[in-house]
Amino acid sequence: MILSIASLLIFGMTGTLKAQKSKIRYADSLILEQNYKTAIELYQEAYEQKPEYPTAKKTAQTYELLRDYDNTYLWWKKVVDYEESTPGDFIQFLRYAQLTDQLSEARDILGAKGIGADSIQVEELLKIQSPRKVKLTGVEGLNSTESDFGITLDSEGNKYFVSDRGGTYIDEMPAIRIDGRNKIFSEEKQNYTGREYLSVYRQNTDGEVKEVASNIPNTYNFSDPNYAKEAGILFYSVTRGIKKVKKNRNITVQPEIYYSRVNEDGELEGFTPVPFNDSIGYAVMNPYIDEESKRLYFTSNMPGGIGGYDLYYSAYDDNMNFSSPVNLGPEVNTVGNESHAFREDSKFYFSSTGHKGMGGMDIFVADYSENSIDNVRNMGAPVNSVADDFAYIEVIKEGMKPEVYLSSNRKGGIGLDDIYSVEEIYKRFLARVVDCEGILINDPYETTLRNKSQDIEVQTSIGAEGVLLADLEPESDFGIKISKSGYFSITDEEITTRGFVGDTLKKEYKLIPIPYKLPVYVDIVYYDLDKFLIREDAKPILDKLAELMNRYSFLDLLVSSYTDARASDEYNMTLSKDRAKAVTDYMAKHSVSASRIRLEWFGEKNLVNDCGDGVACADSEQQLNRRSELILEAFSDTTKQYEIPEEMKGSDFCDPEELFKQIQDVIAQIPTVYFDFDKSMLRSIHKKELERTAIMLKRMPNLRLYIEGHADQRGEDNYNQKLSERRAEAVKSYLLHRGIEENRIEETWFGESRPIHNCNEITCTPAMHQLNRRTELRIGKTNFK
Repeated sequence: MILSIASLLIFGMTGTLKAQKSKIRYADSLILEQNYKTAIELYQEAYEQKPEYPTAKKTAQTYELLRDYDNTYLWWKKVVDYEESTPGDFIQFLRYAQLTDQLSEARDILGAKGIGADSIQVEELLKIQSPRKVKLTGVEGLNSTESDFGITLDSEGNKYFVSDRGGTYIDEMPAIRIDGRNKIFSEEKQNYTGREYLSVYRQNTDGEVKEVASNIPNTYNFSDPNYAKEAGILFYSVTRGIKKVKKNRNITVQPEIYYSRVNEDGELEGFTPVPFNDSIGYAVMNPYIDEESKRLYFTSNMPGGIGGYDLYYSAYDDNMNFSSPVNLGPEVNTVGNESHAFREDSKFYFSSTGHKGMGGMDIFVADYSENSIDNVRNMGAPVNSVADDFAYIEVIKEGMKPEVYLSSNRKGGIGLDDIYSVEEIYKRFLARVVDCEGILINDPYETTLRNKSQDIEVQTSIGAEGVLLADLEPESDFGIKISKSGYFSITDEEITTRGFVGDTLKKEYKLIPIPYKLPVYVDIVYYDLDKFLIREDAKPILDKLAELMNRYSFLDLLVSSYTDARASDEYNMTLSKDRAKAVTDYMAKHSVSASRIRLEWFGEKNLVNDCGDGVACADSEQQLNRRSELILEAFSDTTKQYEIPEEMKGSDFCDPEELFKQIQDVIAQIPTVYFDFDKSMLRSIHKKELERTAIMLKRMPNLRLYIEGHADQRGEDNYNQKLSERRAEAVKSYLLHRGIEENRIEETWFGESRPIHNCNEITCTPAMHQLNRRTELRIGKTNFK
């Protein structure tokens, strides 16, 4: 009796085990048929009969295929509880913990097993951030409680998208499954999900949504619409209800790409397959028509690929003749799956499970050219999430900013998949950085843009057209600094998005070369014989220099000191050095730092006249050599990166002579030379004035000197005309003798025609007549180099 009971127990256990194994084998066959929903039910029933590691793992992996992340996490949680679990299982467990906001619990579970989540590096991808701040919003009127994804717009603004709305069906395992080995679709529903077949829907410009009927016979799944606006053609994918091929029912039917014209009511007219369809051999789906490059991009698992599903393109002509498909290569395609191509200008977008991502499927962007697609990078959060993100597209409307859409099954949606609009919440900053000719600068320059409201640095980039780009937080204040070696730095602290209602904040900045060592003021101080003390007549000159240096921080002083030719060369060299140092000591009384003064000394070199050794000269001529030439230089430090001085904002630094003139207006440095009655001989005092002018012209090779001779109104007109000519010539001759090129000097004479005081109408004093006896000097630009 005991033996018979034992036998019964063994028989019962054996029967249960056989039933459990039978369910697993049957579920495995349904996986091959892509009937995942029924397979899951069988796996779970088998697991209840005997909870084993392989069954739990198969159940978890099947929930992955259905993208049911909550149940996927629960089953991976069962898997990692077994001793047989592997590091790969731990990674999947943590991944779906991320997807379902269960990461803290998952880390604790692994921690109890002595496994640190950080050690398998699954969280680092969550730190990937989009370079542009955007927000995602479910598109109103398109999403349902089911799966809605993919969007395209026609020329009229009607939206086409995909949905399986319409309800679900309950699967039951048939007692006898005659066609169990055949990959035949159900007439009612997708075995893949147990839900309605996918179909294309159209939302017109009034918001009305209507299903688009496929006119291809025996269409089951109808999806992936992409509208070619120029051709007026809709491309799409279909899966047809093929029952058998040459009496063979053991077939797997794959999606194909077709295209049709669309009438004004959104109905398809006719249909044409692409020539590389092979519904029994491989899938061809996710069409994207790039009308600019005349390429049809698509997804396929055709032989010869790199991974499961790869991206390809086929070139076409105006008659829709398609070339052989071209694989996009290993830069884009991986051992995982790539799909949903899209291109806009120099950017190529696609979705992938093989590139380093944040979730099941992420959206990536690459650099596009006609000959290559490379530099693939993850678009980061919030474009991507820990769920599946795909079908990125930008809809360009003339005169309007692009409409950007993507599809995702991230948390927070109303359905299984939802269509989202992607809206930038940054304000676009666009700055043209130009040179003095108004031409965009393409050479590298440094930019620092700060959000002053948050005290953080803002990333900048150079756009395809060479403009400076950045994204600015709304209702914030910003400051920018632009620097380039050899150019004035630009600082703008007045950038703000407060109250700005537009999309793009535009600026233009001019990078101006720094006119290093630009002489803007020249003067001379003279010394007594054998002395280096500052004379009383020199102090007003040095006082003026100190006042200018304290007013303009960008001015530094060059002091070049000399002696006459009397005494030895060695003695004169020391004396000229002492004279230079005396200037520094005097300027210190006005708080001018010695660091702003550069000293040179030359002894008896560079005499201004012929009073060399052994030559007898009047003391007035010798005096001209006992001197310190004082040259105020703007921006004298060639290693320093200057900003345009605050006190000179608004000046046109593109023309250094304009800066020179501006300072001359302040100091009135250009002299007027006066003459004795009926004379054209230069006075000694004016030789000193002309020495300053000569130094200035030598230092500023782009300046031209205009000399105008005048006479008073006594004497005949013709005589005065000749006299004014001789006076202008006397000034010119002196400057030519000092080494100024003749083609930089232009002289005119006016006789008595332009008096300061009209002595023919009033009675003039000797002083008033003196003001009429003059030669005026005026500075202008020249093309002479």
